[in-house]
Amino acid sequence: MNDHTYSVRIEKVEPRKNAQGKVTSYRVRWTVEGKEWKESFKLSAQADAFRAELLTAAKQGEAFTLSTGRPVSQTRQESGPTWYVVALNYVDSKWPYASPNHRRGIAESITDATEALLSSQSGAPSRRELRTAMLWATSTRIQASKSAPPAGIAETLGWLERNTVRMTAFTEPKTGAALSRSVLDRISRKQDGSLAAARTALRKRAVLNNLMGYAIESDVLVANPLKAVKWTRPKTSEQVDVRTVLNTDQAQRFLTAVSQLGDMGARLEAFFGCMYYAALRPEEVIALLRTDLADLPETGWGEMRLAESEPAPGKRWTANGKSRERRELKHRPIGATRPVPIHPELVALLRRHLETFPNTSGYVFRGPRGGTISDSTYLPYFRKARTAAFTEAEAASPLAAVPYALRHAAVSTWLNAGVPATQVAEWAGHSLEVLLRVYAKCIVGQDTEAKRRILEATSPAKTEKAKGNQREKMPPGEPEEQGEAP
Repeated sequence: MNDHTYSVRIEKVEPRKNAQGKVTSYRVRWTVEGKEWKESFKLSAQADAFRAELLTAAKQGEAFTLSTGRPVSQTRQESGPTWYVVALNYVDSKWPYASPNHRRGIAESITDATEALLSSQSGAPSRRELRTAMLWATSTRIQASKSAPPAGIAETLGWLERNTVRMTAFTEPKTGAALSRSVLDRISRKQDGSLAAARTALRKRAVLNNLMGYAIESDVLVANPLKAVKWTRPKTSEQVDVRTVLNTDQAQRFLTAVSQLGDMGARLEAFFGCMYYAALRPEEVIALLRTDLADLPETGWGEMRLAESEPAPGKRWTANGKSRERRELKHRPIGATRPVPIHPELVALLRRHLETFPNTSGYVFRGPRGGTISDSTYLPYFRKARTAAFTEAEAASPLAAVPYALRHAAVSTWLNAGVPATQVAEWAGHSLEVLLRVYAKCIVGQDTEAKRRILEATSPAKTEKAKGNQREKMPPGEPEEQGEAP
């Protein structure tokens, strides 16, 4: 019996709606020799692209297969979902529970992997087109579910849906392992082909491992294919570069220089002071409320109790559509607070700041027009103050190259002052293990003291004195050296 026919009729794309009238999918319907076939897509662009393929085949006089309803030229076999479909479903499942920065990290990891998981190069989009489309699919698509992708992006997404490998390809003998290696190699490199930072590669590997776990839970895979291949784990160092850490004199020069940069500089003196004296992260300084300053006496030590921060991952990744989103402290559960002592110098800076720049927003730091002090606002002043405060040699070095170095200087100062590491970890918002690993090289002077004690303990004079003291304590008639007790 002939399995081919030229009797084909293709209908228009049909939007599918739920009980509330919201479009949930787009269906393509067509008949082959009187038999109706249907295929549903999440995006209208995908449905349009699939329908266009059917129309093109029919117009070119291509036969359709009765058993599959598809053009003969399509060798596509229904053997499970494609990488593209699983990846987008994974993003949908993670989005409500992930932080904005983590959402961005997921999108970057998936986009990199997608470049290595194309099943065809015929009609392939450029790398820029692919990445732009995937960026839309992993962010804007979720934020504005009712909006259709722009025409160019829609075409690219339709191509990706049809031309990324099926997940079962990871289980194929030999070729499956090669596919996994190509993914791991891609996330280990930048777009220009050079090696990526070790921490970046490890972070992306963690995202993809989690995605494969999702595929296992969804009965798409039975095991994580990435764990079945050998991968040279990038060497990474999280330790702070001691060359970036300011000493007390350099920090004082820097803060003085900031205060002399006009009205905005005066507003930023206490802003940067919070990073240097209290080890606050930039997003914690920006989120600081007047009520967070639990104790701000006229003189002496004060205390703040941090509750939230305002990181700036970008509008694509926040739930509120703004560049910043107020949320819990880093690595802390919702509602957790962190006590931080306020150095007397910082107490004076904060009191002067609140008196000179009052506002009704409840925030400690605000711009002249009452808005948030963004990165683009404070970074130019940081750079100007750095140039003005440092010597030519200091400015040419890595010293305080970024604002975060002020926080590093605070933590290093606390540790070198002899504050117990457990206390420093609590104030800085670190775990003890991370604190000691990151700041190991910033603890100075202890090796010198250790050597002094060893030298003192092993000096001849010390040894003779110890023997003399021992003889004086012995009872009369006792030998200097006693053997083992019987």
